Amino acid sequence: MSTAPRATLMSLDDALKSLLSHIRPLQTSETVATFDADGRVLAQDVVSSLQVPAFDNSSMDGYAVRSADVQHMGAELTVTQRIPAGHFGEALLPGQTARIFTGAPVPPGADAIVMQEQTESVSTSDASRVRFLTTAEAGQWVRRSGEDVQTGDTVLKRGQKLGPAELGLAASLGLAHLQVVARPKVALFSTGDELVMPGDVAPGDMRPGAIYNSNRFFLRALLQRMGCEVSDLGIVPDRREATVAALQTAAEQHDLIVTSGGVSVGEEDHVKPAVQSLGDLALWQIAMKPGKPFAYGHVRRDRSAGSAHFVGLPGNPVSSYITFLLLVKPLILALQGATPKPPVPCYLPAHFDLPKADKRREFLRVRRNAQGGLDLFPNQSSGVLTSVVWGDGVVDNPGGQTIAQGDMLSFWSFSEWLS
Repeated sequence: MSTAPRATLMSLDDALKSLLSHIRPLQTSETVATFDADGRVLAQDVVSSLQVPAFDNSSMDGYAVRSADVQHMGAELTVTQRIPAGHFGEALLPGQTARIFTGAPVPPGADAIVMQEQTESVSTSDASRVRFLTTAEAGQWVRRSGEDVQTGDTVLKRGQKLGPAELGLAASLGLAHLQVVARPKVALFSTGDELVMPGDVAPGDMRPGAIYNSNRFFLRALLQRMGCEVSDLGIVPDRREATVAALQTAAEQHDLIVTSGGVSVGEEDHVKPAVQSLGDLALWQIAMKPGKPFAYGHVRRDRSAGSAHFVGLPGNPVSSYITFLLLVKPLILALQGATPKPPVPCYLPAHFDLPKADKRREFLRVRRNAQGGLDLFPNQSSGVLTSVVWGDGVVDNPGGQTIAQGDMLSFWSFSEWLS
């Protein structure tokens, strides 16, 4: 038995900093329809070639007026025209007003809009007239040309992740297509002779020691949510040569290899030595719970230049899930040229006690309750995936920290983390 002291585990913050230092954004991009760009990352700045709005327009249904004509309540003006959206009106002369609708161009001569609710019709025999029940100030209810976007403005920046609002803004500039970073190509496989795919074997026919491969399903979903093009390479047997072959195959056509299981210290954990034989391992084991046996490195390509990034996730499902969010998500964002941002915590009171502290930084599965506090899932084992389904987030608990009822805790929401 070895008496050598154990190496100090790297902190999560240091591990993330080291991990991101190895990442360079992908250089390939593609043009996609703006309709199909949700969730993609911009490969180049979007610079406006026009002003938004393109012209002064009404922000209300009402009447376009010369404000000098409506300086006292009860002023009456003659309605000379009707201007719906999409149509330009004629110039207003003193004493005239125009019926106008939201989005319609403000006619020359007019400098204000009065809402229709602040007017009333006046019966006359020769012309349509309207009485104003308020006064008008120059500029009221007028959306000025260029008040949203000026010609030459950089409205969206390279590396920005596109969502519904960004797509709408791009469309308002007339952009039917956008240049985005190519989807990262990710190879995914699991290791373990105990793993069985759902549907291959009925629950009643499972051999002793076998389990269904749950990690494969949530990891694939998480990768696809991150905009990755995923190649599922299945389950690799617990044999060194099989692991080496799978890594060699995956490295040739992919930017990133993600594995689940086989990165611990057991005799059947072959991923770590296999990666080291094909490239290098820059990170291994982190001072966090769950998720200590996390690995990062590179696998050289034999038939093409360069190497593929490698991430080895723990086999226990909760460990795999949490380390993906903490470490793999930032890696993928960095590959796409986006800036990874840590979750923004909120601070909520503990409605539980945790009298025994762990030495490592711990991510406890919790759920907000009706009283505004946090309940703790009773079983915090890294193999209990129900804790992630039951919970709506985690408490980021520093190493060595006990928790008592009422303590204010740093809460990270799953919904924000996954967005």
